Amino acid sequence: MSDANPRLVLETENGSIFAWERTLTEVGSNDITVLIGGAAGQGVESGSAGLALAAARAGVHVFANSDVRSRIRGGENFNQIRLTHRRVYSHSPKAHLLVALTSESVTSHAGELAEGAGVVMPEGFDIGDLAKTRPDLVPMRLPLMKIAKDEGSRLMLNTGALAAAAAVVGVPLDSILDVIARNFSRKGTEIVASNIRVAEAAYVMAQREYASAFPHRINPPVVPEQLLLMNGNQALALGALAGGCRFIAAYPMTPATTIIEWLAALPGEYGFVCKHTEDEIAAVCMAIGASFAGARAMTATSGGGFCLMVEAMGLAGMTEVPVVIVNAQRGGPSTGLPTRTEQSDLLFAIHAGQGEFPRIVLAPGTVDECFEAGWRAFNLAEQYQCPVVLMTDTFLASSLTTVGNSAIDFGEATISRGQTLDGDAPDEFDEPYERFQVTESGVSPRALPGDPSRVFRASSDEHDEFGHITEEAGNRVRMMQKRMRKLETARAEMRGPALIGRADAEIALVCWGSTVGPCREAAALLNARGMSASVLAFGDLWPLPVEAVRDALVGVRHAVVVEQNYTAQLAKLLRMETGASIPSTINKYDGRPFSPEDIADAVSQEVCVGV
Repeated sequence: MSDANPRLVLETENGSIFAWERTLTEVGSNDITVLIGGAAGQGVESGSAGLALAAARAGVHVFANSDVRSRIRGGENFNQIRLTHRRVYSHSPKAHLLVALTSESVTSHAGELAEGAGVVMPEGFDIGDLAKTRPDLVPMRLPLMKIAKDEGSRLMLNTGALAAAAAVVGVPLDSILDVIARNFSRKGTEIVASNIRVAEAAYVMAQREYASAFPHRINPPVVPEQLLLMNGNQALALGALAGGCRFIAAYPMTPATTIIEWLAALPGEYGFVCKHTEDEIAAVCMAIGASFAGARAMTATSGGGFCLMVEAMGLAGMTEVPVVIVNAQRGGPSTGLPTRTEQSDLLFAIHAGQGEFPRIVLAPGTVDECFEAGWRAFNLAEQYQCPVVLMTDTFLASSLTTVGNSAIDFGEATISRGQTLDGDAPDEFDEPYERFQVTESGVSPRALPGDPSRVFRASSDEHDEFGHITEEAGNRVRMMQKRMRKLETARAEMRGPALIGRADAEIALVCWGSTVGPCREAAALLNARGMSASVLAFGDLWPLPVEAVRDALVGVRHAVVVEQNYTAQLAKLLRMETGASIPSTINKYDGRPFSPEDIADAVSQEVCVGV
């Protein structure tokens, strides 16, 4: 880590992440993926989360992502759980073990299985001609339905299947049983006991029949590292809490919903207020009202809900009220792909709203960055008295990953309220209080309602320094210039892109938000193939720190922008703000996240067009 530039991350063998020279294609006891497939309603999501948590408790690093259809029951859903001995930032496209809860899962995922992969499935599944087309696969047929019925009920089939998978790949039984006891504790002791009996029976049988001969085992450490398992939404909500947020108003919208769910479940001692509103317009208006009154307040939605919030966002800009808005992106337009991922709202977030007013746009790329963004967004909102938009997406919001305890550092969560006045009366009141005082920075001292010594007005109309409505031309120019100066003041605080890898690399993968993880691993793959690659990861996107970006791009031999959208919006933003033209782009917009192999193969083949 460079002392001169805290955003410069150089990977070394002894570094905190991994050496760039180390290949990521190793399997066996180093890096394996379990794919769990089944119909909606069969517990694919919850069961996968349970297996991921059990592995994490055993000291195994995890990256787990899901592919879910937008339906309540039926259809084919699946989760991928990557298990490794080091921290990883993305999924792997090839699975070494398939857990099939339906016969359709076997045939539909056959093409995603690595050579010699195992397939855990109940006895009696008809898998057609798969044995002919994939003779390398190892079928692991177990009487899972019989075990479930004998030890509990047929509804516990997924418990047995996941326990069998744990046995095959080497996740300890104790870890599985601990998670079962935790997950089912609210349903009573008998339900817990039944699920434990099913898990034990399936685990023992799978271990006896298949585990010893299966080459892809994780072999957990003897002394497990203490790991936290969380997704981006949970980390962001935790960061917001650490940053003093005490109010959220939201209308549920995938993939942002779990933010309000997590915060709503907080114990009463935190004094947190959570409002489930009738729509997104009410949500953002309530958040603005709470912030106007002095609370640190936020709302969370996806692109469609963010569209509805735009007019109220302008209200916050005109009245200079700080507010944090999370836009967890998904595929659009309209309803689009409700349960899938995309990065197509960047330019919209930067320019959303009628007229012009300052806002700050952040896009964390990892779980630990989500935690930091969760508290930092409130500091920026209050320091510059403007909306802050936090950009995530389905991939980052929903993927579970392990981090060490030190990655979530509550000691770093500071609270800075900017020029928020404390309510104490000044020594003299020779001049009346100007809430919208013209200042060099554009930021005015902010009083809160109820301050006995400072009376002020706030209006959505253009107004003067005191908040009085006026349409006078000179005042309009003065107030517009005052508000917009905040952007230049804030620009100095915005961080330039983080360089991950070697500064002299031949190829720089330029990315933002959730694509940072796949790009990190793609660069490692490219280095393992004999190429030279690094990553330029953007997190602070507006106001863009132009000089820092130009400095980062100086000396880059070949830059490739990697984005999950059709129009290469980051590339456009960089050209618009810095004049830098990056013609090489890799774009993906099918609703599925980039895998590291997608990116590395495109670069290797010099295919810098749509994937």
